[in-house]
Amino acid sequence: MGRAFEYRKARKLKRWGSMARTFTKIGKEIAISIKSGGPDPANNSRLRVLMQNAKNASMPKENIERAIKKATSKGQTDYKEVVYEGYAPYGIAVLVETATDNTTRTVANVRSYFNKCGGSLGTLGCVDYMFEHKCLFKIKNKEGIDIEELELEMIDFGVQEVFAEDDNIIIYGDFEAFGPIQKYIEENGFEIVNAEFERIPSEVKELTGEQVAEVEKLLEKLEEDDDVTNVFHNMID
Repeated sequence: MGRAFEYRKARKLKRWGSMARTFTKIGKEIAISIKSGGPDPANNSRLRVLMQNAKNASMPKENIERAIKKATSKGQTDYKEVVYEGYAPYGIAVLVETATDNTTRTVANVRSYFNKCGGSLGTLGCVDYMFEHKCLFKIKNKEGIDIEELELEMIDFGVQEVFAEDDNIIIYGDFEAFGPIQKYIEENGFEIVNAEFERIPSEVKELTGEQVAEVEKLLEKLEEDDDVTNVFHNMID
């Protein structure tokens, strides 16, 4: 097993605190996807997988259709994807992914969270080099599948690591390999449970319980912000 497996096992994968927040996040991602790839799922692989993510998050069909319709309307908000970098207490590296229609508001909020929680917002590239940008697919396992053989078969598509997790198969690959990996999965009859992007730290830091609690205060404030879509860090929590 490689580093992605170990990191996933050690890290508590955070979930959005409410369905409303989850639906808002997916809605923004759908809008960004349609802007770059169009509203037809057959011709927009990213939109296809976002619709599957929405379904597995229990987002009602009418909500998904409404999000797509809204994204194609003339008055649709123009969201920009912006990444902020900084340090939490005890030198913990933090990457904050946002989708915002007002970068002035977003950067002010993010900076205030870092300052209030004993951290500091940094400059572009200050911690990005500590993380590897990966795509992640969770697919339903099928009877008779040999994980090692599947991994070998998918290496040419940009896959770096494949392992079983409960009744699913987890696939990690290069960030740029999202499209080819999705195509392989779909063409070979696998059901996609979820697909997303992750940033995996090259090294992780272990803190005491009290120190973890301090860092968690910052992470929670960031994750509660409506403009924030993902928060990544290099702390073992």
